[in-house]
Amino acid sequence: MREDTRRWIDGDQARCWHPFTRQAEWCGRGHEPLVLVRGEGSWLWDSEGRRYLDGNSSIWTNIHGHAHPAINAAIQDQLGKVAHTSFLGFTHPLAAELAERLCGFFPEKTLERVFFSDDGSTAIECALKMAVQYRQQTGQPARNSFVAFSNGYHGDTLGAASLGGVGRFFERFRSIGYPVRHVGSMDELREMSAETIAGVVIEPLIQGVNEMRPWPAGMLAELRQWCDASGVHLILDEVMTGFGRTGEMFACQREDVIPDFLCLAKGLTGGYLPLAATLTTGKIYDAFLGAADRAFYYGHSYTANPLGCAAALASLDVFEREKTLARLPEKTARLATGLAALKSRHPLVHEIRQCGFIAGIELRRPDGEKFPPGELFGEAICLAARVHGLLTRPILDTLVLMPPLSTSLEEIDHAIRALDLALG
Repeated sequence: MREDTRRWIDGDQARCWHPFTRQAEWCGRGHEPLVLVRGEGSWLWDSEGRRYLDGNSSIWTNIHGHAHPAINAAIQDQLGKVAHTSFLGFTHPLAAELAERLCGFFPEKTLERVFFSDDGSTAIECALKMAVQYRQQTGQPARNSFVAFSNGYHGDTLGAASLGGVGRFFERFRSIGYPVRHVGSMDELREMSAETIAGVVIEPLIQGVNEMRPWPAGMLAELRQWCDASGVHLILDEVMTGFGRTGEMFACQREDVIPDFLCLAKGLTGGYLPLAATLTTGKIYDAFLGAADRAFYYGHSYTANPLGCAAALASLDVFEREKTLARLPEKTARLATGLAALKSRHPLVHEIRQCGFIAGIELRRPDGEKFPPGELFGEAICLAARVHGLLTRPILDTLVLMPPLSTSLEEIDHAIRALDLALG
């Protein structure tokens, strides 16, 4: 091991605290984490010079590949002007342009306003607070609760955590957030009284942290109809599904659904910089106009930061120039073919779940029984795949395969081959 690598690992294990990580194991004797130092296209390199396909898009963020020249140039150009300015009481050109571009994906007089924040969790927080304050300011104060779906995940800040349906993440914080009821299906939702509900929150088309489980076709459109009939706001968490992952720019477009709030992050900047956006309607925005106490008193120091906006605008340009969405069907089909072959060869592959360029590969024993949680079998397979040049993470024993949209057909084949060898 190179001296620099050893020094970086020692420094990390002595001082850093990683998300969703069993720190005792991370810092244990003999554990040598990868130190990632460089990226290009769909590939990452570690400090020892080894190359890996970025099989989970650097935690579902990267869209067009690492070190994309157009996005790099946009950030460098903005750096030559100003790196950061406050959005509190000021504006800047790129924020205005980005808001216009985002609203332009939807019909006129639907999603008309954009509130910028930092990440997916804060995008959700904005929607929740706006939904509650809107009810207070329109004579509906009793509508102060939310409905979320079982096993969903919407972030880790307190309001977003209230929505979480994964007990191991959120149960200890359940009593100190928003009042939330969880349902598992539209049938359960229809049985519920809507009198106190401000909004329903869902990850459209597919749940991410719930081991990549797609919703039934047409379910999102049904949910929109129920919300309209019940006077409930529909809040879509497109933090994972946005920006082409499902084959459309936004997952809701697959079923011609327009929400009352659309929450975006991760791929917004192409995976380069923290930036989030909460889009909402003119009707909701108008309820915050007037007296000072009707304003939305919420924000972040780096709201609409110019570097993030520059990266986001460049990413949207890349979508158009490289015809990213038009080229996806061939890649999606290649991924499906490879995963089907993987399942046919390996009895441990219980089920393949795919939505566009998002895939979950659930592993079970050959008799269909789940592996005991303590075996961490999914983690073992991901570590084995690393040896064959693929980086990804499991959700329990479901392997996630979600490379950048720029990944080539040959690179898709590489990812499948690495998993094949790991399972073997």
